[in-house]
Amino acid sequence: MTDALQEIHQFLPCRTPQRWIENALDNQDLMLIDHAHCEKKAASTALSLMYRYVDNSDLLNKMSRLAREELRHFEQVLAIMKKRGVQYRHLTPARYAAGLREPVRGDDPGRLVDVLIVGAIIEARSCERFAALAPFLDDALADFYRSLLKSEARHYQDYLALAELANGGPVAERVAQFLAIEQQLVETPDAEFRFHSGPLL
Repeated sequence: MTDALQEIHQFLPCRTPQRWIENALDNQDLMLIDHAHCEKKAASTALSLMYRYVDNSDLLNKMSRLAREELRHFEQVLAIMKKRGVQYRHLTPARYAAGLREPVRGDDPGRLVDVLIVGAIIEARSCERFAALAPFLDDALADFYRSLLKSEARHYQDYLALAELANGGPVAERVAQFLAIEQQLVETPDAEFRFHSGPLL
C-alpha cells in the first residue's frame, strides 16, 4: 500500500462497504459509464473554480492542471468502454455529490473553503474505491485503476491545501463536519448503483 493511500484511509471516516464492491463487480458497464461522468464533472468543477476566482493564482494553477488530468482520464475511460462495447450515455447523478454540497456556505470565503473541502473528499473517496476494486478486476482495468491512484491522491492533497489557504488557517473542524455526512452517504443503501453510491438496497 502506498503512503498516499494510507493517508487517505486515515483521512476518510470509513472504508467502502464490501456490499458496494460486490455491486460494482455485478455492474461493471454501469461503473465505467458513471466513472466517465465523474471524470468529466471533476474537470468541470475545476474549470468553474478557475472562472469564479480569477485573482487566486495558486488555485488557477492547481485547477488548470487538475482539469487537464481529469479530461485525460475521461478520454481513457471512454477508450476502455469502446474496447468493451460499452456505450457512453446519460445517467442520473448519484445523491453523493449533492448530499456533500448541501452544507456549503453561500458567501465567500466560506463558500470557496467548503467547495474545496468537498472536492478533497470526493477525490479521496475515488482513490479509496479504485484501490478497493483493483484486486477483483481483470488485469487491464485493474492496472488502469491502480494508475489513477497517484493523481487522485495528489488532487485530494491539492484541494485540502487550497482550502487551508482560502481559510487562512486549518480547516479540520469543517472537514470533520463534511466527513460525517460523507460516511452516511457511503454506508446507507441506495436505490441505484453509481461510482459514489452507497450499497444497493
